[in-house]
Amino acid sequence: MKIKVIGAGSIGNHLSHAARQCGHDVLLCDVDPDALRRTKNDIDPGRHGSWDNKIELSLSADAPKGDFDLIIIGTPPDTHVPLAIEAVSEMPRAILIEKPFSPPTLTGVDELVLAAKDNNIKLFVGYDHVIGEATRAVDTLLARGAIGSVLSIDVEFREFWEGIFAAHPWLDGPHDSYLGYTARGGGALCEHSHALNLWQHFASVADCGKVSRVSADIVFVDDGRVRYDSMAALQLRTDKGVMGRVIQDVISQPVRKRALIQGSEGVIEWVCGWKPGVDAVMFASSGSETQIQEFAKTRPDDFIIEIRHLEEQLSGKQTFSPIDARFGIETMELVNAALRSYETSAFVSLPS
Repeated sequence: MKIKVIGAGSIGNHLSHAARQCGHDVLLCDVDPDALRRTKNDIDPGRHGSWDNKIELSLSADAPKGDFDLIIIGTPPDTHVPLAIEAVSEMPRAILIEKPFSPPTLTGVDELVLAAKDNNIKLFVGYDHVIGEATRAVDTLLARGAIGSVLSIDVEFREFWEGIFAAHPWLDGPHDSYLGYTARGGGALCEHSHALNLWQHFASVADCGKVSRVSADIVFVDDGRVRYDSMAALQLRTDKGVMGRVIQDVISQPVRKRALIQGSEGVIEWVCGWKPGVDAVMFASSGSETQIQEFAKTRPDDFIIEIRHLEEQLSGKQTFSPIDARFGIETMELVNAALRSYETSAFVSLPS
């Protein structure tokens, strides 16, 4: 494939490297010449040992338009939708938007979805946890009813965001980017929205229905320079009566990324980072010993799996995608509802 990557930050570098590992032609562009210099001299060599000269670099204003199979948007969330609408005019076969799909207001999302549909362009979102090996193992257990009827789902992504700034050393802190502003797509609710997306994914696989009601308690940091949520605790209920919770924060050390699915006949636990370089799935049916499946994984693997998934989507080998944009949009609708719940101190209902 011919792939254009818009945004030469951390995620753009990850996906450019993954695309090259999969044998694709890559153009990486950015509005900032310093970002392109960092890519070539610091980020890529620091992560992978050397710069890949087959990655073409370009300022966005000078980048060619059209003739791309896939356009990847890895810029700040408040630019995702406008850039994706612009990308539609290039008529790629698909557009991948990094998570979160948009800021919580979802401004312009309907226009983008309609434009993509009218031009037969597939839209995807970068919630790559739902296509990882560990998640697929959980999906298999749920699909065969290994724990009976699902009674509750809990997911937590609790991670101090020091790691984000370590990957972006040119930033002085949350005030220096979108991360310090929930309204722009930063803060715990948006930045760690993998947890919400994973909750919705497991609920769908287990036929638990869609989230119909949310209650949220949120801690905001507002010091005059930034306003972001540092911690969000959500209580969810689906239209089929299944309850659970999601906790996301940017303050916790050590990192905890887990999902617990309680069934009428057993329990499944999904763990990201069970051991260094290893994810795990733990499963126990009633009266049996816990079984543990381990999945070795490097950070580049996350993005290589994502690129391979898109290959299968565009080749027609797979017709269903857990990272289809509609699921990412549903996640942002839930973020929007959570913020409204916090503001009104009440449950907020979502349309069925």
